[in-house]
Amino acid sequence: MADRPVAVIEKRLMDVKLGELGSWLGGRDFTPNGLISAVRRGHDRYYNKYINVKKGGIGGVAMLLVGYMAMSYLWEYDHIKHDRWRKYH
Repeated sequence: MADRPVAVIEKRLMDVKLGELGSWLGGRDFTPNGLISAVRRGHDRYYNKYINVKKGGIGGVAMLLVGYMAMSYLWEYDHIKHDRWRKYH
C-alpha cells in the first residue's frame, strides 16, 4: 500500500521541500507559548536521546559543553578581538 499524503504543516523540517517552506513556516506557532513549547520539545528530545539512556557515555554531555563553549566564544568575540596585542595601533 502507498503511504497516505501528509499535510505540509505536520511534516518535520527535514522532510519539507524548498517550495513548501513558506506554507510550512506559515503553519508554525510563533507565539511565546508556542516558542516555549518548541524549546521544551527540543530539550525532551535531546534528553531522551543522549542523557536518559541505559548505557550512556560522555557524548551527550560533551556535546552540550562544546556547544556552550562555542556560543560563549561567539558572544564574547568582539571583546576578545579588541584585547589582542597588536604591533601597530
